[in-house]
Amino acid sequence: MTRLRLHPERHLVSRIGWLRAAVLGANDGIVSTASLIIGVAAAAAKPGDILIAGVAGLVAGAMSMAAGEYVSVSSQSDTEQADLARERAELSGDVDAEIRELAGIYVKRGVDSTTADIVARQLMAKDALAAHAHDELGISEMTTARPIQAALTSAATFTAGAALPLAIVIFAPAPWLVVIEAIASLLFLAVLGAVGARAGGAPVWVATIRVTFWGALAMALTAGIGLLVGTAV
Repeated sequence: MTRLRLHPERHLVSRIGWLRAAVLGANDGIVSTASLIIGVAAAAAKPGDILIAGVAGLVAGAMSMAAGEYVSVSSQSDTEQADLARERAELSGDVDAEIRELAGIYVKRGVDSTTADIVARQLMAKDALAAHAHDELGISEMTTARPIQAALTSAATFTAGAALPLAIVIFAPAPWLVVIEAIASLLFLAVLGAVGARAGGAPVWVATIRVTFWGALAMALTAGIGLLVGTAV
C-alpha cells in the first residue's frame, strides 16, 4: 500500500504587500529622522530644538508615508479594477474567443493544444474572471493591491523606526549626540535590513549592507548641509 507523504511548501510571496510597506516605512523613519536630527545638531542647535525637530519629523513623516502609500497603492488598485472590468465585459461577449485566448497562454507555456483547451474550459467553468485575472493579467489574491493595509503598515513602521533615533536625543549627552546618533542609527538600519531579508527569504548580508550604505550616505549629506548652514548662520 502506497503511503502518501505530505509535501508542505512555504512560500513568502504572500508577504510582499505588507513587507514592502513595512520595510519602506521603518527604513524611511530611521533614515529621515536620524538625518534630520544630525543635520539640526550639526548646525549647533540647542537640545530642545533638536528634540522638537525630531518629533515634528516623526509626525510629518508618518502622515506623509500613510498618504503616499495610500495614493500610490490606490492607483495600482484602480488599474487592476479597470482591467478586471474590461475583462468582465469581454467575457460577457465572446466566450469562445476568451477560451481560445486562455488556451493560447497555456500553449505558450508548453502545454499541448488539446490539454490547454480542456484546462481553459474547466477553469472558466469554475471562475472565468479569476482564471483570466491570474493567467492573462497577472492579478492574484496574494499580490493584489491593498491601499489601506499599505498605508497603515507604512505609518506604523515609520513611527516605530523614527522613535529609535528620537530616543537617542533624550539619552545621549549633547557633545556626543551626532556621533552616537549616527552609530546607533546605522545599527538600527543593519538590524532592519537583516530582519526584512529574513522575513522575505532574501540574503541577509546583501540587504544589511545595502540598507546601511544608503542610510550612512543620507546622514553624511545631511550632516554636511547642517555644518554649512550652522557656519553661515
